Amino acid sequence: MRYLRSAAVSAASLVLLMAADGSDVSAEATTPVAAAVPRIRATVLPDRAGPPALRARDRYAGAAFDACTAPSLDTLRAWRDASPYGALGIYTSGSQRGCTQPRLTADWVRRARAMGWRFLPVHVGLQAPCSALKGKPKRIDPAHAAQQGRDEAAEAVAGLTAVGLGAGTPVFLDIESYPLHDPACGQAVVDFTLGWTQALHAAGHRAGFYSSLDSGIADLAAAARAGCSPLPDTLWYAHWDDHTDTAAGGALTPELWVGHQRVHQFHGNAEETYGGATLTVDRSRVDAPVAS
Repeated sequence: MRYLRSAAVSAASLVLLMAADGSDVSAEATTPVAAAVPRIRATVLPDRAGPPALRARDRYAGAAFDACTAPSLDTLRAWRDASPYGALGIYTSGSQRGCTQPRLTADWVRRARAMGWRFLPVHVGLQAPCSALKGKPKRIDPAHAAQQGRDEAAEAVAGLTAVGLGAGTPVFLDIESYPLHDPACGQAVVDFTLGWTQALHAAGHRAGFYSSLDSGIADLAAAARAGCSPLPDTLWYAHWDDHTDTAAGGALTPELWVGHQRVHQFHGNAEETYGGATLTVDRSRVDAPVAS
């Protein structure tokens, strides 16, 4: 479904405004009104498997954090007893992870789980073609975006298996912030994410997507309105407003991803100490399935 603002008519020309990205498409006074071209076109991939059935025990509503490197088990023990957190993000796979993960093993996951921790696995791979990140130079190829998304999903499944997280586990594709001025860039991100979701569903996993509310999330919201599928099952949006809720706003309007399908990263780079153990973390509020 194409999402448009109302057309505005002036004496000199007829102007059609496209709400999906705020860009204008105008018609000269001597020509008919041109049809607006949506920033995200409708791409549909087959998804016979769909997401795996959701178990009640996998739902989590509460506070979560993520740190660049998986914390020590001693730190997790101290934080489990004293902090408000019940879940944490872990960077299980991807060629462009920002930190090494010397502790992140199946044994680490097993022991952290025994303490009561729940997990939000994250995969950091190819980034948007128009990304300006120098530290993550590998980019999505718009001509092969869907297949690259499938390939990244296969890597993510291998990463989950390596740390002992089995079928049904959600995993979040990390697409860092990028400028919205290039529709082809946004389309590549969307097609990549559709391939990612398709392959994860086929492998028996739930698909997640992490990005800034003002870039990747805005493009996924436009994709939902355009009728793209299969879309990720959960959105993890970064919007550092210090609001500890999942109400979103902006492009992520109330009718999108509403069935306990949101995670809000509301504060970044916070140093916190519990039980004598200090970490620098990003803070999130979860209302979504997690790995348990």
